[in-house]
Amino acid sequence: MTITSQPSADGRELTIVINGRFDFNAHQAFREAYLRSDVQPQRYVLDLQGANYLDSSALGMLLLLRDHAGGDEADIRLLNCNPDVRRILQVSNFEKLFVIA
Repeated sequence: MTITSQPSADGRELTIVINGRFDFNAHQAFREAYLRSDVQPQRYVLDLQGANYLDSSALGMLLLLRDHAGGDEADIRLLNCNPDVRRILQVSNFEKLFVIA
């Protein structure tokens, strides 16, 4: 599992790339990825193309990111989900909380 984050040139968007298993073991790395002190993003993009597994703790981490980013006002996009990850997000009704593309 690897998690990296990269701010846009203007610092308004933070892209977080998740590869491998997105589970409890990713908690600290995921938190560090969005709590960077060098940017104050208005939008978050999570690239899940390389995520091959997602569990309930990952869903909880996504909710923590949403709270950090402004709750109902948060602009968070979950991109490149494989069919298994997309199904978990749909069953959990996360399409009501996040943009899933």
